[in-house]
Amino acid sequence: MKMIKISKKDLVTIPNILSYIRILLVPIFVYVYLTAETSEDYFISAIVVLLSSLTDCFDGLIARKCNMITELGKVLDPVADKLMQAAMLLVLLIKIDWMIWIVVLFIIKEAFMFFAGLFMLKKGRKLDGAKWYGKVSTAVLYVVMIIIIAMPNIGNGIMQCLMTISAILLALSFIMYALEYVKMYRSIR
Repeated sequence: MKMIKISKKDLVTIPNILSYIRILLVPIFVYVYLTAETSEDYFISAIVVLLSSLTDCFDGLIARKCNMITELGKVLDPVADKLMQAAMLLVLLIKIDWMIWIVVLFIIKEAFMFFAGLFMLKKGRKLDGAKWYGKVSTAVLYVVMIIIIAMPNIGNGIMQCLMTISAILLALSFIMYALEYVKMYRSIR
């Protein structure tokens, strides 16, 4: 397995700076959400998540359009995504008991992706970026989380419906990625 070379120039590309900002927004979101007392406080915490998701969109767009794709960015981008997603799920778990099922599904999917990706890297193979079903699942998760974070008094029925939709897409994404890794594994045997 070869080492990733990172130049000083790679450290300060616009897309990578946006990823740093996304990582820094994680503890800000957690603090604002956990100390929220008014509906305005919850709305501000949702704005932090929205800002994070917008920087995610822009860093990828800028990286592709301006030829600023770096090996560092390929690592930073998903790390920033997963940190914010985990933060959203965990803080909601504190306030919503049944959120445990989404958290467990998220952890299983991400653990599988990590270990399968590591295994395939050792075999000299890797996935070529995020797949459409992963992007859809992530987008829906962000929309659902932003709604639930911004409106903590939303009815339980609506909240459960939104979370069920997100859980189904998360599970489908997990299955599709698992099938992709199985196909990759079979191609090297």
